[in-house]
Amino acid sequence: MNLKVGKSRGRTYLSIVHGHRDKESGIVKTKTIESLGYLDDLEKKYDDPVAHFREVARKMTEEENERRKVTISFDMNEELPADTDGRKNIGYAAILKIYHELEIHRFLNNSARHKGFEYNVNSIMSLLIVSRILSPGSKRKAYGEKSRYFERFDFSLTDTYRALSHFASVSTELQRHINTRVGACYGRDTRIVYYDVTNFYFEIDKEDDLRKKGVSKEHRKDPIVQMGLAMDSDGIPLHYELFAGNTQDKSTFRSVIGEVRRNYDTGRIIVVADMGIISGDNIFYLVGGEKREKALNGYVMSFSIRGGTEKFKNYVLDRAGYLVGDGKPVEDGADICSKAGWSPGT
Repeated sequence: MNLKVGKSRGRTYLSIVHGHRDKESGIVKTKTIESLGYLDDLEKKYDDPVAHFREVARKMTEEENERRKVTISFDMNEELPADTDGRKNIGYAAILKIYHELEIHRFLNNSARHKGFEYNVNSIMSLLIVSRILSPGSKRKAYGEKSRYFERFDFSLTDTYRALSHFASVSTELQRHINTRVGACYGRDTRIVYYDVTNFYFEIDKEDDLRKKGVSKEHRKDPIVQMGLAMDSDGIPLHYELFAGNTQDKSTFRSVIGEVRRNYDTGRIIVVADMGIISGDNIFYLVGGEKREKALNGYVMSFSIRGGTEKFKNYVLDRAGYLVGDGKPVEDGADICSKAGWSPGT
């Protein structure tokens, strides 16, 4: 509460007002709580009406604050009932804090601004993320458990499925946005980039353009989708892409790493990957291709010695050319760190 000193009909007029910010416009508005009268009339009753009623307004504010206080008490010895259907989860607030620090809500709200959706895509995404972390399962399971949280998830299961198409359409832009926010909020270390491919199976009979039969990591015969994932030095995801299930692991490399190099401001990187990614074309692409003299990138990729040619086996087992940590040639009994010339750009 505040004392307002204004003019009315050429005379000074006093009133106690309450200020509040309008939720829609964001403009601060005032509401008159008590009209006190003209200053010259009040001076007949009070030595200093302005000082007196400022103190009155201050006490009214304190009383209002006291009325708004809520006291919650807990019995630390009380046990929860066996029936937990009504139990609420409050720990998800920590997840939503990160969600808002990354400004995912802002991105999604902007992306849907002119789409005319009858549902809130940000609300759907926040539920799916929280559920995936705390109680992994299907989209249907996430929707069925939405009452566990204090948020008002006011949308239907059908809305949840419909929103997935929108999420897919903005996936690349959202990943770039998140990368920028991760760097700003927590810092990124992209000196080393880890890359791997996994796949997801679908219990369907017919293939389509994306879900195709391929080499399943789980040795299943169902149609699968391939996912290539790049992570930074701390294991935080950088970028992912989905590929048809019959795509070879090594064929996903240039698309994902190319996106990382072009749009993620990584600078020099060393890519660490397994033998499923290694190929002459991928190495040639990573270290600069035709512009190799300007390349700063390197790689660490596993390769099967047992499956290699005799020439390759002899090369690996020959101690000549190996370097220790200080760059000096290896001596008998020393630990080998790297072989000169084997990892271009490193």
